[in-house]
Parts: sequence; structure tokens; C-alpha cells
Amino acid sequence: MTTKQVWTKYSEDLKRFIISKVKNTAIADDILQNTFIKIHTNLHTLKDIKKLKSWCFTVARNSILDYWKSTNKTFEIANFESESTIVENIHTEKDCLRGILKNLPKKYRDPLFLSDIKGLKQQEVANQLKQSLPTTKSQIQRARKLIAQGFIDCCGFVMNDNGNLVGEIQEKKDCKVCN
Repeated sequence: MTTKQVWTKYSEDLKRFIISKVKNTAIADDILQNTFIKIHTNLHTLKDIKKLKSWCFTVARNSILDYWKSTNKTFEIANFESESTIVENIHTEKDCLRGILKNLPKKYRDPLFLSDIKGLKQQEVANQLKQSLPTTKSQIQRARKLIAQGFIDCCGFVMNDNGNLVGEIQEKKDCKVCN
């Protein structure tokens, strides 16, 4: 895979990730550029193409940390490192997703769970649920659409021109699913 193909596939996701950490578009653009310089220079070292996306996000994360270190912002570095710990007071996408999944009808939730969470092939899901493959595919697709609609209804997300959900999670008191 070429750097241009990686850019086309992941640059928007990486930029959103970077912006979520630095809260400044101009700085995020610089960090994204540095990230892709590192990706371009080291792409040949990637041994498993299946790990490309996670590798790109790791490169971006390291570029963000380099930015924080270069600006001597130790508080942000500490905050960034500890971000994986869950703070109960903070309302996250996971809270909304839990609520959306809980409200999904069982006929959509079960095939989606088996396919997207357990990683079964859709034919295996169909066999396990004792239904036809077209029915299973339809239910999984409908579940995904309902989840997207759930985020739109819950927190005011919108679909951009590329069909990606964009927006920010609302405060828990403003969330229609979690509140």
C-alpha cells in the first residue's frame, strides 16, 4: 500500500483523533503532516497490513505526544496518558452506544452482536440463528443504520458528505438516550 492510499483511507479519521487531543485545527494539521511523514518513512517496516490502521493511530498518538513534549505541557501529557481510565462522571460515546444497543430490537441486536462483536462471518450468524443469509445481512445492515440514527437522535450527530457520523457527544443531561 502506498502513502497516498493510506492518506486517502485514514487521513480524516486521524485528523479527527488528533483534533480531539489538541483542540486546535492548525496544530492538528501540523501534527497530521508530521504523522504522515513518519508513516511515509516507515511504511515499509509494517509487517502485517491488517494492522495498518492501528499502526497509523499509534504513529499519530506518538506525534501528539511529541508535540506536547516539545511545548513542555506536562499536564497535557499526563492527562493524555491517563485518558484510557474511565471517569464515571464523564459522558462518552460508549454510554450512548450502550443505550442505543439496549434499545435495539432483539432481532437486530443478536445478529449484529454475533457479526460485529464476536466476529462471526454472516453465514455463520445465519446458521446459528437458523435463518437465511439474506435475512441476516438485512438485519445486520438495519442494526448498523439504527445505531447511526441513534447517535443522530441522541446527541445531534450528522452524516457528512462521505457518509461518516460527525459531531460531539452532548452532556449527559442533554442526551436523549442516556438521560
